[in-house]
Amino acid sequence: MPNIAKPLNVNHIKIWQTVQAIPLGKVASYGQIADLAGLPGRARLVGKALGAVLNDGWRGREVPWYRVINSQGKISFAPGSEHFERQRGLLQDEQVIVIGARIHLKTFQWQPTLAELLFTLDT
Repeated sequence: MPNIAKPLNVNHIKIWQTVQAIPLGKVASYGQIADLAGLPGRARLVGKALGAVLNDGWRGREVPWYRVINSQGKISFAPGSEHFERQRGLLQDEQVIVIGARIHLKTFQWQPTLAELLFTLDT
C-alpha cells in the first residue's frame, strides 16, 4: 500500500511557526503560544501540534518543542521520565535554569517585542 501523505493542519503550522520564533534561552507557555498563533484558548492544541512535528521540523528548520512549558513554569512531563529528562537537558544546554521541574518565568519567559510579532510571526 502506498504511503499517502496526511494533509497538514493549518493550526499546527501556525503553532510550529510561533514556536520557531522563541529565542534561544527563552521559554513560552502553551497558552502563550496559542495566543500568539492566533488561537486563544487552545493551549491543549499546542501540545497536540508539538507532538505532531515532522522529523525534519517545519520548512527545514527545527521546531524547538522543548522551549514550551506549562503556565506554572514547569515541564509538563512526569519528573524522571525519559521525555522530562530530555526536555530539561535541552533547556539546560541553552542556559535555562531548571530547578526540579520549574523554570523561573520572570527570568526566562519570552516576551516578544512588537517588531517580533509583526515581522517574525506569520499568523
